[in-house]
Amino acid sequence: MTKTITATQARKDFFKLLKQAKTPGHFVTITMEGFPSVTMMSTDEWEGWQETMEIMADRKLVKRLREAQADIDDPSKWIPWEQVKRELDL
Repeated sequence: MTKTITATQARKDFFKLLKQAKTPGHFVTITMEGFPSVTMMSTDEWEGWQETMEIMADRKLVKRLREAQADIDDPSKWIPWEQVKRELDL
């Protein structure tokens, strides 16, 4: 959920906005002179976005992830649970 607010209003409601923005999935966009200037979000959300960007920048990793997803989507590559238990001696 995104909330847009002016810088003047943000100054008045700063602590209230901090509480709103720290909830994952909630963003507060602050405008200056009618244009979006900054967006506040939780630190957990920010770190998640950074990690995603790092992963997406690694072409080899993205390729391996896509290959792994293709294997998951292909039932012929699934291993029955009973076989896994036998092989792992469970």
